[in-house]
Amino acid sequence: MTGLRVLGLGLGLGLGLALLAPALPAAAESAAAALVAERNCGACHGERGVSATPAIPSLAGQQAEFIALQLVLFREGLRDVPAMQAPAEGLTDQQVEELGAYFAALPHAPPPDRGPRDAAAYDGGAALAERLRCGVCHLPGLTGQNQVPHIAGQREDFLAETLMAYRDSKRHGSDTQMNGVVQGLTDAQIAQIAHYVAQR
Repeated sequence: MTGLRVLGLGLGLGLGLALLAPALPAAAESAAAALVAERNCGACHGERGVSATPAIPSLAGQQAEFIALQLVLFREGLRDVPAMQAPAEGLTDQQVEELGAYFAALPHAPPPDRGPRDAAAYDGGAALAERLRCGVCHLPGLTGQNQVPHIAGQREDFLAETLMAYRDSKRHGSDTQMNGVVQGLTDAQIAQIAHYVAQR
């Protein structure tokens, strides 16, 4: 499947999930919960979607459309994360939608091992986020929208690792917008942004 077709599928899923987002039907919620248990999602992402595992993202309260798109990319082999190959293998489009809606409905919370705020790093990250206009796509509260992820309160180590991967062209989204945004940032600047976002 080409990237364009996957993007189109992602957009289609997004429209479907927009309808599902207000309330996942009980049967679908039950099926999604069973699938989460079957695929052992909680082992890495936390039993209620809040990760306590270094460099593994929390999924609770994440945008449903974003989760669905990532699962499609994993399933089709278009995003290379070996640990996600088996969990995503064989998922149907309906299961992808149900998983996205399931995690989106879980209450968002910071990771249990989040450290204290460093005022200098936080302020430096805030200034960089303003300069890079992170709030335009991720919204001012950094809660995301549609296929743009909720990043506020995400694991700091995961955020830093992800930003470095975008900067170094080791990761791409459905387009190269994030690669361009972080191009030229130093490790220290990325660390500040990650700290700021994680503390939101």
